[in-house]
Amino acid sequence: TDADLQPLAVAKLLKALIDKEQPSLVILGKQAIDDDANQTGQMLAALADLPQATFASKVELSADSVSVTREVDGGLETLALSLPAVITTDLRLNEPRYVTLPNIMKAKKKQLDTMKPEDLGVDVAPRLKTIKVAEPAKRGAGIKVADVAALVDKLKNEAKVI
Repeated sequence: TDADLQPLAVAKLLKALIDKEQPSLVILGKQAIDDDANQTGQMLAALADLPQATFASKVELSADSVSVTREVDGGLETLALSLPAVITTDLRLNEPRYVTLPNIMKAKKKQLDTMKPEDLGVDVAPRLKTIKVAEPAKRGAGIKVADVAALVDKLKNEAKVI
């Protein structure tokens, strides 16, 4: 299923689509519903050798460049990227709107191309295999020592850390 695809496999699929479609701007979310790892956008930019901006809260497009404003610890940072580029979004980028019935009807008439990874020449076979999942061992109770000498003795002779 799509949820089983690793971020690298998704990035490879998107790279194949970029090679085929030649878009001037690729906009991705910053989070995935399964692992929230924020990897796919950055991997895609690296694979496609495109400039990238992450966590965009404002995007202004011009003929041959894009200006991206993003929140950083010290405030706002604005980046200028040449096109084509990859951008990952922040929640503040836009205000979602409800779809209207006329637009739903228009969307039904649009052609929707369906492709498989094989059609794009991308192998999405899993490279990782889960062999076993187990809880870590329970942590033992701590002990009290009478003084520093006893602590040093236990660290040296029992724990063998000094």
